[in-house]
Amino acid sequence: MVREGAGGTGHGRHGEVAVCDHDHVPVTLVFTADTHVPRRARDLPRALWAAIDAADVVVHAGDWVDVALLDRFEERARRLVAVHGNNDHGPLRQRLPEVARAEIEGIRLAVVHETGDKKGREARCAARFPDTDLLVFGHSHIPWDTTADTGLRLVNPGSPTDRRRQPHGTFVTAVADDGVLRDLTFHPVQR
Repeated sequence: MVREGAGGTGHGRHGEVAVCDHDHVPVTLVFTADTHVPRRARDLPRALWAAIDAADVVVHAGDWVDVALLDRFEERARRLVAVHGNNDHGPLRQRLPEVARAEIEGIRLAVVHETGDKKGREARCAARFPDTDLLVFGHSHIPWDTTADTGLRLVNPGSPTDRRRQPHGTFVTAVADDGVLRDLTFHPVQR
């Protein structure tokens, strides 16, 4: 499921039209998951909101906890690709799928909350998502970036609000550019 947020018409938020002289335009991405607002934090870190406001596409891999946060993402994100997690119930499960798919600048993306145990994750996910270039997932709150033998890249952005055993919370930014995912960066956030 791809949810279009404000500005999803192809025009910028202020009505301007971008002009380019080549066939593709790189797309800026933000990946987040396990936000758990308001249980783990009253709000998201300012750095994550700023990244969401600046991104072309925002991906959320579940565990929102409160539907009000989904509403805020839909208001602020130009384009939102999102799923529900195991802690999401009621309206969140009604509005969001378990698995979301989109093609972004030539990259076949899938989003899911849970992928199971880390042992065997790459092979298991490659079998489950054979026609996918990039899988964004959550659940563990542990940042993850690996590639399966098939070429499937698996990314868990961690959690910006519940770091668990990590030194800090995290989210990810990246760029989709003519079928290539580049500049993938884990951003540490302090609460």
